[in-house]
Amino acid sequence: LMALGEPLPKQVFGHPWLLQGGGKMSKSKGNVIYADDLIDFFGVDAVRYFVLHEMPFENDGVITWDLMVERMNSDLANTLGNLVNRTISMSNKYFGGQVVNRKVGVDEGAEDVDADLFRTAADTYNRVVKKMDELRVADAITEIFVLFKRCNKYIDETMPWVLAKDEAKKDRLATVLYNLLNGILVGTSLLEPYMPDTAAKISAQIKTGLVDFEVLEECAKNQDIDKVSTLYPADNRVTETPEILFARQDLKEVLEKAEAMFAARKSAVTEEEEEEKEEEEDEEKVWFYGEEEIAVDDFRTALAVLTATEFREEENGDKEELGMTIYLNDENYPTVHIGLYRRDGDYCMAVVDGEPTALVARSKVVDLVEAVNAIVLN
Repeated sequence: LMALGEPLPKQVFGHPWLLQGGGKMSKSKGNVIYADDLIDFFGVDAVRYFVLHEMPFENDGVITWDLMVERMNSDLANTLGNLVNRTISMSNKYFGGQVVNRKVGVDEGAEDVDADLFRTAADTYNRVVKKMDELRVADAITEIFVLFKRCNKYIDETMPWVLAKDEAKKDRLATVLYNLLNGILVGTSLLEPYMPDTAAKISAQIKTGLVDFEVLEECAKNQDIDKVSTLYPADNRVTETPEILFARQDLKEVLEKAEAMFAARKSAVTEEEEEEKEEEEDEEKVWFYGEEEIAVDDFRTALAVLTATEFREEENGDKEELGMTIYLNDENYPTVHIGLYRRDGDYCMAVVDGEPTALVARSKVVDLVEAVNAIVLN
């Protein structure tokens, strides 16, 4: 940066370790979990949520399959996914998907649950920003889910299914569903930097764009309850077919799938290690193998080396190749391909220019070399 004339960073944040079950991941232990593996199991945004939520600022994070399933089912499928699905489903059931804010409050003398929901929505922005300023990403996400949990509590407090039974309370029911969608919109707008795919899906289902941070900041700064409680567009419609954001996971099935994945990976690593070991052993020997170009004068020496060398064995169709190929660079001699192949146990076959010339016992390799000498050099 200095060489480019760019300013140096005033602050560098190095995140802690992400541990597997309390210990570091290791290929030798066979417990390495790759991001792609988690995505295959749970999806991209679920992995984003887990990694950001489970890595506190000061300490190492811990990842286990049990904890992943717990977070998936509790936080994502239940707190967030179920909230969105229930709210949209009730809007379709009771009002055909039409969303209208009748601004009908609670009965006189009752606890003002609406105002409490609005205050939570207004304050969430400040709480999230404060945590992010302290680099406490996990706590920032937790604050957003506090709003979603408040929306779920609001459902329990207002009991829309009970309001729906009384025609006189239809306007109150419409107000409750509007307040829920408004709260979901505020929370989703704050969630977008952490879980962009999920935010886009929710936005599509409630059929409105996300709220700009500048607007949320203004509402929080001025404690503008009137504005923060009416951010969702009036007379809007929600989707007729709500999509399940996060499917609940069965821990037993996940563990079985993970065990199979690790077993396959361990087997692959073992095979790779065996291949590397064989390659290392081969490298310790002197091989005249492959497309080696040598002078005619060195040909006899090459054949002598061939007789003293333990031949490499490689699968070659229905034969096992034990020899080498030699190219002669003298214009007086044709290019000669010499291969030794084992067939029928201890027997070898010499091939010159692709045609078999002799069949001898392996114990008489010297005789074979002499035969090749006679064919090529005489």
